[in-house]
Amino acid sequence: MMLVAPAKLSRKIVGILFGFFLIALSAIVLTLLISWQLEGVAAAINDAGSQRMRTYRISHLMARAAQVPESGERIKGLRAEMLLFDKVLTDLRQGDPARPMAPPRNDQVDMQLRAVESAWQERLRPLVENYLNSPAADRLQHLNRFDQELEGFVSRINDLVLAMEHSYADDTNLLRSVQVALVVFSIIGTAILIRFFGKLVIQPIVTLHASMRRMMDNDLSVRLPVTSDDEVGGLAQGFNQMAEHLQTVYSTLEERVAGETRNLAERNHELGILYLTTAYLSEPAPIEVLCRGFLDRIKEALGADAAAVRLYSEQTGLLHLVTHDGLSDDFVANESDLNCGECLCGQVIQTGVRASFATENPPPGMKLRSCIREGFATATAFTIMHDKNRLGVYNLYFRRPQGLSKREEHLLETLGQHLGVAIENLRLKSREKELAISEERNLLAQELHDSIAQGLAFMNIQVQLLEDSLSQGDVGEALQTAGMLREGIQESYDDVRELLVHFRTRLHQADLDSAIRAALEKFEGQTGIVTAFETLGSDGPLVPTDETQIMHIVQESLSNIRKHAGARHVRVLLKRHGGQLVVEILDDGRGFDPVNEPNVQSDGHVGLKIMRERAYRVGGECKVESEIGGGTRVTLTMPREQERSN
Repeated sequence: MMLVAPAKLSRKIVGILFGFFLIALSAIVLTLLISWQLEGVAAAINDAGSQRMRTYRISHLMARAAQVPESGERIKGLRAEMLLFDKVLTDLRQGDPARPMAPPRNDQVDMQLRAVESAWQERLRPLVENYLNSPAADRLQHLNRFDQELEGFVSRINDLVLAMEHSYADDTNLLRSVQVALVVFSIIGTAILIRFFGKLVIQPIVTLHASMRRMMDNDLSVRLPVTSDDEVGGLAQGFNQMAEHLQTVYSTLEERVAGETRNLAERNHELGILYLTTAYLSEPAPIEVLCRGFLDRIKEALGADAAAVRLYSEQTGLLHLVTHDGLSDDFVANESDLNCGECLCGQVIQTGVRASFATENPPPGMKLRSCIREGFATATAFTIMHDKNRLGVYNLYFRRPQGLSKREEHLLETLGQHLGVAIENLRLKSREKELAISEERNLLAQELHDSIAQGLAFMNIQVQLLEDSLSQGDVGEALQTAGMLREGIQESYDDVRELLVHFRTRLHQADLDSAIRAALEKFEGQTGIVTAFETLGSDGPLVPTDETQIMHIVQESLSNIRKHAGARHVRVLLKRHGGQLVVEILDDGRGFDPVNEPNVQSDGHVGLKIMRERAYRVGGECKVESEIGGGTRVTLTMPREQERSN
């Protein structure tokens, strides 16, 4: 597994970028500070220069006022100039952000400003005030003294302006120097970053890309140099590990493909065995034949030397040897019947766990004398199961040591389950046939009881009467009794023929319609009664057993019409609608009273009872409606297939 390298490259990149950011930020802050110093310097220089003009104006106003003593306007203007001079000096000292105007930020400027303020406050301003407060005659004296100080004061103002200009020039040069340094730093920093990223990022990526192209060209021996322990070094290690893994996988690819091919071939072989065996088990055959064919296919598929199938009997608690192949007569004689828990097979039928081991080293308590005498080296036993019920076991014997893989054991267990399903299906079919035979016997007994048995009982009475007439010598009564016997015998003969036809009926026709139509034609030919058949609607075919029961009900109805109705016309109506089937048999015979007829009320008429039982057997309902002189209607209703299944 590739280890994740410590994040050193990211720290380097972040550190360098952060250092460049701090240097650039410092240069920008410095330029801002210098620009803030330069801000308002021009206004200060301008105001400082205006003080020279203002000084000359004060001198001019003082001279004019001295010439015209009564000039109040000039005196007023002189006072205003003095106040303005004071205000400008204050602004130069403190600054004015509103204009803006900056205060002194240089010692030389500050010294010159103090000199100007001192000369103004100590010399010139007192002279102007004395001038204003003196009489007109003395003003000229004060004016002369002011003029004497004027040039020196203006010279100090000039020095102040020059100092401010020099300071402004120095700050401007410093700002330019910082900006030039910032440009140089940007160029050098960009070059350093390009060199840094080129060496630490771009060059490794180019090398990685070239190695990937070599790997795409199937050069799996390519490796990257690990020159650092940062992220790039970790990426190089991961690439090398991937290349080694791919080289290993590629070198074993053919072997792995061969192994998968063998595995696939084994699976296909197992599927082929499973398919052939299940296809054979789906064919109808007796149990012994079915088991023998099963053993033949398993033996051939696994190369076994012998095999056997044993089925368990719950009545006896024994395992019976049903069929075998490759076993000697002595082996069969000794193990034709085994008790549960005895030997290998008995243990498997008890536990339900498959068994496969060498005969020379059996489990403790297990006796394999027959297998050892037979010369088998390996014996196996697998359960035959159906729905978690153990029906028996089947064995495979090998004369050479044979080890079965887990997959083969699972396949053999699955085949045992399929064999169990096939055996259980055969048993169910056998039971179904027995049940069908039993039901038909019951129906036959009911038919015989309803027809022949009653006729024979009647003839038994007539024979007794005939014996009495003969013993008394009454020939006339004897002849009359003999005639009644002849009629009873003929009626019983007709009943027997009808029963033979009735129980041999099969639907050889393509569908139920054709079978009913054929039965009506035969009935009309035998009795002379006019018949009619009508169908309404269409639906899919019925189950053959259902069609057979419906035909029996129709034939029973026709038989009752022949015997009891005295009808001239018979009509059969077959209606299909929405998956429901309705069969109606109508006649115009003498009819009967379903309520007051003793036989019907007591359900003693076996024919009607049989019809109801047949209808119930197919999930339907049979109703008989009749009235004296109004004929009879027999209605068979078959519900939808879904309702029947529910």
